[in-house]
Amino acid sequence: MKRSLIFHALAAGLVVLGFGALEARAGFVPLPTTLDALLPAGNFTTVAAPNETDTFSNFSYSTSPVGSPPTAADISVKAFNAGPEAGLTFSGAFNAAAGTTVDYSFGYIVTAPAGHFLTDATLSGVFSTFAGTGTGSIGETLLNAATGAAIGTLEVTSGPPVVVSDTILLPPGITSIIVQKDMILVGGSNGASLSIFNQGFSSSGTVPEPASMALLGIGMTGFLAFRRFFKKKTSVA
Repeated sequence: MKRSLIFHALAAGLVVLGFGALEARAGFVPLPTTLDALLPAGNFTTVAAPNETDTFSNFSYSTSPVGSPPTAADISVKAFNAGPEAGLTFSGAFNAAAGTTVDYSFGYIVTAPAGHFLTDATLSGVFSTFAGTGTGSIGETLLNAATGAAIGTLEVTSGPPVVVSDTILLPPGITSIIVQKDMILVGGSNGASLSIFNQGFSSSGTVPEPASMALLGIGMTGFLAFRRFFKKKTSVA
């Protein structure tokens, strides 16, 4: 009886390993986090939606003038979900004082799960110009990560006109996108700021991820092997 419990516990452990090993890969950073945790080469995160789990990797961040706040450590990164959209929410004290201009550049790659294609992208953000003459904008260029070809642009602005959300349908067959964001705050008379902006993507497809299925297969194979071994030992006894 004790031997049976031991074998079944080990087999169950192999099955759990098959499910969990994918998220245990080196470089995975769970959300919420701060941008500095995602910047080192090889680090990535994932965001799940009802029909997908997208992967976000190859993060970059810079400012002009160099050293303008916020630092990467002061920018929080959370999962963004809106219906079928899976993406990221960035928040921080992005600000240009009166009479100054600050340019922020962001970059990352978003990849759909195996067997899926990215179908649309959305960008949103709300600016404050404190009733002055300042302005703010986020311009975004999307590139096909497989070819480097431009596939679309998104833009939100403080106006005129005020655009707080922009969405684009993507060409068919896109599995991975390079996202290049350029956010410009012009302080004007009273300053300009942006505290939060969101990015979301939808995908289509239902094919299971091969790596996940392979790991599950390893777990099941181990389970069956332990069962055969136990039956053999029982029959000998």
